[in-house]
Amino acid sequence: MSILTNLFFSSASSSSGIAALGFSLSSFVIQLISFLIVFLILKKYAFKPIIKMLKERSDLINDGINLGESMKQKSHELEKTIEDKLHQTREQADKIIADTHKRSREMILAAENEAVKKAESVAESAKQKIERDTVIAREKLKSELVGLVSEATEAIIGQKIDAKKDADLIDKALNRGKTS
Repeated sequence: MSILTNLFFSSASSSSGIAALGFSLSSFVIQLISFLIVFLILKKYAFKPIIKMLKERSDLINDGINLGESMKQKSHELEKTIEDKLHQTREQADKIIADTHKRSREMILAAENEAVKKAESVAESAKQKIERDTVIAREKLKSELVGLVSEATEAIIGQKIDAKKDADLIDKALNRGKTS
């Protein structure tokens, strides 16, 4: 290095013009060769790893950007899917509620029909019982009336009539009472 320095300074002191400013062609060539050697060494051992590291970092950043965009797209798709599922769920819930209302109305209608049938059945049973009780009461009344008419006839006539004649007289009296 001292040789280079001597060459550079020795030529600058003996020349004029550009050399007076400290420029020497031999120094320039030596510096150019030194620069090229340092450049080639740096290129071989320093620039390649630095460029490789910058490329890896750039790829990592690009991958991150792509992943972000992909996640954003998936997020939109997921939101759409969730919205569709919520819509389907609402429709199913509305359908279930409508079906439940329909079934409850049908059950109420069936219960009302059953109650009407039961009420009609109770009314029919009551009507039949009333008719039976009426028939029984008429028969009882008829037998009591027969007894009274028989006693009244016996009191009027003064004698006891046999049962057959007594029944014939009572039937005639009852038939006259029905026709009048």
